[in-house]
Amino acid sequence: MARDLIVIGNWKMYKTSREASNYIEHLLSKIEGCKASVFLAVPFTSISSAAASARQAKLEVGAQNMNDARDGAFTGEIAALMLKEAGATFVLLGHSERRRIFGESDAFIHRKVLRALADDLRPVLCVGETLDERSGGETEEVLKRQIETALADVPEEKAGEVILAYEPVWAIGTGKNATPEMAQEVHAFCRACLADLFGKRKAGQISILYGGSVKPENVRSLVSEKDIDGVLVGGAALDPETLAEIIQQCEGI
Repeated sequence: MARDLIVIGNWKMYKTSREASNYIEHLLSKIEGCKASVFLAVPFTSISSAAASARQAKLEVGAQNMNDARDGAFTGEIAALMLKEAGATFVLLGHSERRRIFGESDAFIHRKVLRALADDLRPVLCVGETLDERSGGETEEVLKRQIETALADVPEEKAGEVILAYEPVWAIGTGKNATPEMAQEVHAFCRACLADLFGKRKAGQISILYGGSVKPENVRSLVSEKDIDGVLVGGAALDPETLAEIIQQCEGI
């Protein structure tokens, strides 16, 4: 079943609003006519300017996190409706840095997924195992738990709005990455988990991305695999030239 090719750039805590606008102008000049769906996950303060710069282009702007509540007395937090008003169309949820550094639980991420869908914001659910978990043979157990917990209670008719991103924690920012064969094996397992939740047909419609030290030199071999529908790019996405090259490499399949 054909699925859209998706490339997501995650800027993390980099780039001001002005830098965001300059970046997007530069990127768009390099990817004109590309067929891949290109998403940028930008800092909260850059969403509005980035969305304005991308308005006439085939480029989605989103956030890197959100709270699970619609509103409330949560100092320093931000709600899905606020992100939408600023111009976001999607949100990253469950990124390993949120899980590891900020202690976000599977249950908390589950509530965020439901809130994003309820407020018409597309969730990009990040899952992945640590090096210790992989070394201990726990990869499938960890991924099954993360996927099933996060997507519990998601109606089948809403499941197609979810994007899944497999990011082995041991490959994020380390220069290491899973081989295409390793990544395909895990992606196929993730799709089987989705089939258990939503049925084989619906699972076949959900895009599953790979993330973890993605660069122009390895991206084509990754997205050539059957169940790898694109990439979530971290450090390499900070340079528009490099992200454009990654997109072009994907298009060259």
